[in-house]
Amino acid sequence: MFNSFHIYILECADGKLYTGITSNLERWLLEHQTGYRETAYTFHRRPVKLVFQESIGDLFQALHYEKHIKKWSANKKWALINGDFDRLKILAQCQNDSSSAFVSSEYVPKKLRGK
Repeated sequence: MFNSFHIYILECADGKLYTGITSNLERWLLEHQTGYRETAYTFHRRPVKLVFQESIGDLFQALHYEKHIKKWSANKKWALINGDFDRLKILAQCQNDSSSAFVSSEYVPKKLRGK
């Protein structure tokens, strides 16, 4: 049984970002790098570079966090990667009357919130 799950973001050779989740980051990163799965998004975008990772102990929280980040624009992901939470808040501002004005702090990794 694994103690934590890793949300990770890879930067691909073509500049695209890939967000994923795993219980074994080293093995999964090696698989992305070596092209273990020909059908994987990263297969034709190698080499890839790990630019962000956060460990979360609860599987359901980790899956929720990964799903949330996957919906973000590349600009929002780069703000997260760079720890630029002022920019992240600006990018998360309402685009219409029914949206939330700011990203909830529950989606910001604890170590990056300064707690």
